[in-house]
Amino acid sequence: MGRLLIICWSIVALALHAGAQEKGPAADTDADYTKAIEKRTQDILAALDLKDAGKAASVHNVIVAHYRGLRDWHDAHDSKLKELNKWLNPPDSAEAIKAREEIAAIKNSLKTLHDGFLRRLATELTSEQVERVKDRLTYDVVRVTYNAYCEMLPQLTPPQKGRILDMLKEAREEAMDGGSSQEKHAVFGRYKGRINNYLAKEGYDIKRASKDLAEKLKARAKSDNPQEPASK
Repeated sequence: MGRLLIICWSIVALALHAGAQEKGPAADTDADYTKAIEKRTQDILAALDLKDAGKAASVHNVIVAHYRGLRDWHDAHDSKLKELNKWLNPPDSAEAIKAREEIAAIKNSLKTLHDGFLRRLATELTSEQVERVKDRLTYDVVRVTYNAYCEMLPQLTPPQKGRILDMLKEAREEAMDGGSSQEKHAVFGRYKGRINNYLAKEGYDIKRASKDLAEKLKARAKSDNPQEPASK
C-alpha cells in the first residue's frame, strides 16, 4: 500500500513522544527506572481517579510490577529475537523453520506475561477501567488515530468505523508489550498500513483524503493562530 496517513501519524507521534521511554539513558540505573515507572504509574492512577485508597494501592502495585516484568522480559529476550530474525530467510530453509519455532516459544512467554497482567487488573478494575489503563500505556493512540480517520473520512459507515477501531485495539494489545515508545510507535505504524489497505479496498482514495485533511488542519491552525500585524 502507499504511504501512511502522514497528517494523522503526525498527530499520533506527538502523543507517543509525550510518553517517557521505557528504555534509554534515563533508565540506566534502578533508581532512575524506579522514578520513571512511578511517574507513569501515577499518571495512570490519576486518569482512573480511584476513590478507594486500598484499591488504588493494589492497582499501583500491579502496574509497577508489570513495568518491571516487561523490562526484565525484554532484557532477557530482545537480543535473542534479533538474532533469530536473521535466520528467517529463505523462509523454507531448515534454519528458518527452527528460528520460527524458537521465536514462537519466546513470544508465548510474553503473552503469558501480558495475560497475567490483565487478569490481575481485572480483579481490581471494571472492564472500562482496564481499557483506560491500556490506553494510557499506549499514549491514547487508539483514540487519537481513530478520531483522525473519522475526520479525514467523514463518509465512513458504522461497519467501517468498527473495523478501524477493532484493528487499532488489536494494535494496542501488541503495543502494550513494547519495550520502548519507538516499538509501540512501530506497532501502530504497521496496523495503520493494514487499515489503509482495508480502506483502499473499500474504495477510498487515502492519498487524496490525507492531503485534504492536511490542508484542512493547516487552515484551521492558521485561523486559530492569526499572525500578529507587522509593526510600523
